[in-house]
Amino acid sequence: MRAITITEPGGPEVLELTEQPDPRPGPGEVLLDVTATAVNRADLLQRQGHYPPPPGTSGIPGLECSGTVSELGEGVEELRAGDPVCALLAGGGYAERVVVPAGQVMPLPSGVDLVTAGGLPEVACTVWSNVVMGAHLAEGELFLVHGGSGGIGTHAIQVGVALGARVATTASGRNLPRCAELGAPRQVPSRGGGRDAGTQRDADLDRVRPDAARPTVHEEQLALGQVRAHYDVRPHRARHLGQPAGGDEVDPGRQRHHLPGRHHDPLRVTPAREQRTHRVAGA
Repeated sequence: MRAITITEPGGPEVLELTEQPDPRPGPGEVLLDVTATAVNRADLLQRQGHYPPPPGTSGIPGLECSGTVSELGEGVEELRAGDPVCALLAGGGYAERVVVPAGQVMPLPSGVDLVTAGGLPEVACTVWSNVVMGAHLAEGELFLVHGGSGGIGTHAIQVGVALGARVATTASGRNLPRCAELGAPRQVPSRGGGRDAGTQRDADLDRVRPDAARPTVHEEQLALGQVRAHYDVRPHRARHLGQPAGGDEVDPGRQRHHLPGRHHDPLRVTPAREQRTHRVAGA
């Protein structure tokens, strides 16, 4: 098979299209013929030498993909050859074929084409693990999505609406109408970053939160490998997601975390401007 491999740490010029051995599925695994994959921030860090894959996994970049089921490993019964699917990967998405545990393979949602689905698993699993599994967002709560026009933000808004939450968002002014269309009518224009912006942002939070007695879920937007606490919402008894302990910077060499049945790092997100889906050559 053909695959995009990293010849050495560096810029885009170190990516090379090479011939690699065809993978074979083991017990509990599925072989996919890849149709599309996506560019995530973690792929850029891996190319630069800052984000090594977990031991025992493929050194080929690519943390998500879409395609069709080609072959089933022993014990896999819920899928069939030819099924159109998307998958969350520990690596290997930048190739014509990839092996993935069956528990990380997902059917295509209704109305989503196979190429678009190549950029779905990372954002969907990031939002679901943080907002639903972690924060237990409930109907009627106010859900503040910071950076609502990005890849994570747009998905988070829709999840909040589906769960019956009252969704508020921050975004640049030109992107606020799109956030409103997705279900976030409570809006605050972005004012830029910086450690001294907390007072203004506290005031922003008061503007979108008319009922101070109700708990708030705040999903912090994590972008370009850097985490900053943009809002201090603790006085409002909020559940604040996304701020790792021990400082502002995310360690780019951190170990990739695992959730039951999924490979996923809840601290990694992909803004819309950093994510692109690509059809695999020859697919």
